[in-house]
Amino acid sequence: MNTERFRLFLALLPLALFSLLALSAQAQDTSVLRPPKGDKVAIIVFEDLQCPDCAHANPLLEEAARTYNIKLVRYDFPLPMHNWSLDAALFARYFDTKSEKLGHDYRDYVFRNQPQITRENLRGLTEKWAQTNKTNLPFIIDPQGKLAAAIRADQALGQRIHIEHTPTIYVVNNSRQGTPFVEVVDRTQLFQMIDAMKAEAH
Repeated sequence: MNTERFRLFLALLPLALFSLLALSAQAQDTSVLRPPKGDKVAIIVFEDLQCPDCAHANPLLEEAARTYNIKLVRYDFPLPMHNWSLDAALFARYFDTKSEKLGHDYRDYVFRNQPQITRENLRGLTEKWAQTNKTNLPFIIDPQGKLAAAIRADQALGQRIHIEHTPTIYVVNNSRQGTPFVEVVDRTQLFQMIDAMKAEAH
């Protein structure tokens, strides 16, 4: 009898695993993995400004966006283990309010200078960068908490998509059939993946 039950267990195990995977896929919210309205293809990245691998990936993502003339859409996903990434994301969000380019340039600056940045000198370096870029940096950059709320929204979104590491990179298209998004696991394949997504796009 025990042997029969064990055989039944083994027979039903694949079905149970499949059901669990299906439920997990349903719980994953991938609705955001689309290009901005009016665009056919884009790159989406969930990043942490203190993450060394994010800094390493950033030039490649910038190059791909320039080469294909597509948007690089950034989501802030500061990790709890990093002690200044949230503050840097807040500064980046502040500069976003001045212009999209300014926020973009600040993120590039942080990635390039990441090894020299500490929690203690981040504010001073950011003030110098703002002066160089003819921008005022007020003492309180988020008096109503709107920028922090936007970062929390990005984090919540990443959790719904089941982001487990930074950077998490996707190439997305506007297709309603086929594969509307694909995660970039091997970055050496990024350009080929963009080509494939452009071919599938409407």
